[in-house]
Amino acid sequence: MPELPEVEVVRAGLQAHVAGRVIAKVEVLHPRAIRRHEAGPDDFTGRLGGERVEAARRRGKYLWLELTQRQAVLGHLGMSGQLLVQPEGTPDEKHLRVRFRFADGGPELRFVDQRTFGGLALADLVGTDGELLPSTIAHIGRDPMDPAFDPEVAVRALRSRRTEVKRALLDQTLVSGIGNIYADEALWRARLHWARPTERLTRAQGTAVLSAATEVMAEALRAGGTSFDALYVNVNGQSGYFERSLNVYGREDRPCRRCGTPIRREPFMNRSSYFCPRCQPKPRKLL
Repeated sequence: MPELPEVEVVRAGLQAHVAGRVIAKVEVLHPRAIRRHEAGPDDFTGRLGGERVEAARRRGKYLWLELTQRQAVLGHLGMSGQLLVQPEGTPDEKHLRVRFRFADGGPELRFVDQRTFGGLALADLVGTDGELLPSTIAHIGRDPMDPAFDPEVAVRALRSRRTEVKRALLDQTLVSGIGNIYADEALWRARLHWARPTERLTRAQGTAVLSAATEVMAEALRAGGTSFDALYVNVNGQSGYFERSLNVYGREDRPCRRCGTPIRREPFMNRSSYFCPRCQPKPRKLL
């Protein structure tokens, strides 16, 4: 699933190609793509005609097009969602779900989603913590790359939980934007095992893992994100290449880049956790 760097790459593309344009017409080609818009396809398409896109915004893994009248088109890419900018007349993609046409007759915006786990919906913008956010994600915490993110507050919240540190990192109400890939990478950099209890973290360890998450996601952003297959692309259809820089994720049995010990993989919440058993020793209670 795309995480913060991948979603930010898409947001930047939308800001460059869609912001400032007026929506002329919207077509919903598969109702599942807007299943979170409870009023249905006709309401979705009818309310968007004539709306101006003021900006493309993001918090964590969610992005939205800010419209006039304190409304937004909120999107989540799910496992395979793509937002593509395509010249008018370009053949439809096999899994095209929603098409936005604009009054200037320029390139279209297309939502393509093979597995239909992602989706779009209209949401009201509400004032939360000094910002306008879609009402349905107002509970989402700030992410480490947000200029207003407060590391000290986040570290205190992290250490106050009674859970495993990786579970806490994936809690989007605590810190948003970190998913399975970058959690594993941050924990490797901070030399912490994924199952270390949060209540046993020192302030220095909490600071280290959040700093590592910020660093690794910034590096991934500069590389255009992490692409393991053709399903993650930016708005121009290009893949990111940070995958070649990953230190632990997806590298089971390959040598740790720091100490040479083979990387291990363990089951975690119907997914996997990758770690170096030497650099990231298990907490004693798990031995």
